[in-house]
Amino acid sequence: MATNITWHSGSVGLEERQALLKQKGFTIWFTGLSASGKSTLATALEQTLLHSGVNAYRLDGDNIRFGLNKNLGFSPEDRIENIRRISEVAKLFADATVIALTAFISPYRADRDEARVLHQSAGIPFIEVFVDAPLEVVEQRDPKGLYKKAKAGEIKEFTGISAPYEAPTNPEIHIKSHEISIEQSVEVIVSYLVKNHLLASDQIIRKN
Repeated sequence: MATNITWHSGSVGLEERQALLKQKGFTIWFTGLSASGKSTLATALEQTLLHSGVNAYRLDGDNIRFGLNKNLGFSPEDRIENIRRISEVAKLFADATVIALTAFISPYRADRDEARVLHQSAGIPFIEVFVDAPLEVVEQRDPKGLYKKAKAGEIKEFTGISAPYEAPTNPEIHIKSHEISIEQSVEVIVSYLVKNHLLASDQIIRKN
């Protein structure tokens, strides 16, 4: 860890920033197996929020590895560092009153718990969304052919096949993506946000 550094706080605090921008910042953390529907759901929610005039930004697992985390692989150590960096970035977005939507497998419970603590220590809400689908379902979907390659031994340390996935024990939202549609899933999340006073009921444009 770097030494001889000092955190410099701005003259505008979180509550004042939220009041000025008329929006609360927080992180919605989507977790689940590959092909469970995390990215699809995060994308649909981002579209709903933006079309309603709510500032939101999606951080996607694959996209982040093209830039910020392109030096990381898929070893347990690199996976931990991958999520640590994303946790910090999501917190910065949320502190700027943006709704950060993170779509990462994030297979280790301890890493997600650390992301939660990081946000809570800064007074920023953290909503874990478990996008849940059975292994046989995601294997059937397999849009990238990754499960097939993993079972053939072509991909090492693949979550759900040769590497573990630790499912959330108490997520704020549990979406069974093989049972409800993307539109229904978005409504479940929006309803949670309104109920918990993170969004106003009149902020969101709902589809008829």
